[in-house]
Amino acid sequence: MKYFYIQTLVLILHIILSSAQEGPNASPVSAIFAFGDSVIDSGNNNFLSSLAKSNYWPYGVDFIQGPTGRFCNGNTVIDLLGEKLAMPYLPAFANPMAVGTRIMNGVNYASAGAGILDATGRHWGDRFSLSQQVLNFERTLDDIRSSMGARNMSIYLQKSIAFMSFGSNDYINNYLMPSLYDSSLKYKPPEFANFLLNRYARQILALYNVGLRKFFIAGIPPIGCIPNQRATAQSGRCADSVNQMLGTFNEGLRTLVLQLNANHPTGIFVYFNSYAVMGDILNNPTNYGFSVIDRACCGLGQITCLPSTMPCPNRNEYLFWDAYHTTEAANAILAHRAFTGPSSDCYPINFQQLAFI
Repeated sequence: MKYFYIQTLVLILHIILSSAQEGPNASPVSAIFAFGDSVIDSGNNNFLSSLAKSNYWPYGVDFIQGPTGRFCNGNTVIDLLGEKLAMPYLPAFANPMAVGTRIMNGVNYASAGAGILDATGRHWGDRFSLSQQVLNFERTLDDIRSSMGARNMSIYLQKSIAFMSFGSNDYINNYLMPSLYDSSLKYKPPEFANFLLNRYARQILALYNVGLRKFFIAGIPPIGCIPNQRATAQSGRCADSVNQMLGTFNEGLRTLVLQLNANHPTGIFVYFNSYAVMGDILNNPTNYGFSVIDRACCGLGQITCLPSTMPCPNRNEYLFWDAYHTTEAANAILAHRAFTGPSSDCYPINFQQLAFI
C-alpha cells in the first residue's frame, strides 16, 4: 500500500511538471519499443503482415502516420497506449522510412506469426522471432547511439518502455499443431510453459543488459475462445482444454516479474493480466458494448480481413475482427485497462504509473 501511494504522488508530480514545462502534448517517456506478434504488428516486419494491411478507410493509409494495426480494423493496443502518452505511432522496424528522427520515439518490432521460440510460425514463412526482434532492437540502438553521447543514451533508455506481448503463437502456431511441430510430443503442457518462460527470461534480460529499465509484459489471453479455436473444437464454445494449458505460463510469467523486480532493483517489470481482462469481456460482453463474441467480423475461418472481403457493418459490436485478432473496440478496452488498471490487471503498477516513474 505504501508503494502505491508513493507511485501515485510521483505520478501527480510528473503530470504537473510536464504540463508546466513541456506543454500539454509532452510525453513522459523517451520512446516505446514494442516486441510481439500480430496482435501489435505494424506491418512491414514480414511478408504476411504487409499483405494483410487493411484497406478499409481510414485504416491502412500510412505505415508512419496512421493507425498501425494490420490485423484489426484500426488501432492496436500499443497504438492506443502511445496516444495516451502523446506519442506518435511506432514505425515498423523493416519499414525503409524508419530511419533518423522517425525512430527516436520508438520502433515496433512485432512480427506476424512470431513466437518466443525461433521455430514457432515457420509454416508462415518470413517472420522475426523474439530473439531476432531483440537483435533488431540492438541495430536500432546502433543508429540512435550515433546521434547522442553515452550518458544521454543511458538516460534515454531509462525513460523508455519495452512493451512485450508473446506466447500466444507458441501455442496456436506450434504446440497445438502436432502435424507440423513436435513440441506437444516432447513436452507436457506445464513443461512446455516452463520451456517458454526460460527462453523468454533470457531475452528480457538481454534487453535489460543493453539499458532498458521499464518493461510492460502481457500474459496470454484466453486463446481457447478465439474464433479459430472455437471452430477447431467444433462446438462453437471456448476450447477449455486450450485455456487450461495457459495457466502455468501466465502464473509463471507473473512469478518471473516478481523475481526480476527483486533481482534487478534499478528496473521495473510489470505483468499485465490480459487473461483476466479478456475473460471479463467474454463473461460480460454487454457491459462493454459487444453483442457478438463467438464469431469474427470477417468470418470464422479467415486469417485476417483482406481487402477483397466485406467485413461486418457493426464492427464496434464484435469482439473479434478475424479468426485470431480483436477489433479496435476491444483493443480500446484492453489499452484502458492496461493504462489505468488496478493491481488485479497490472502488477505491481499500471502502464501510466510506469511511464511517469
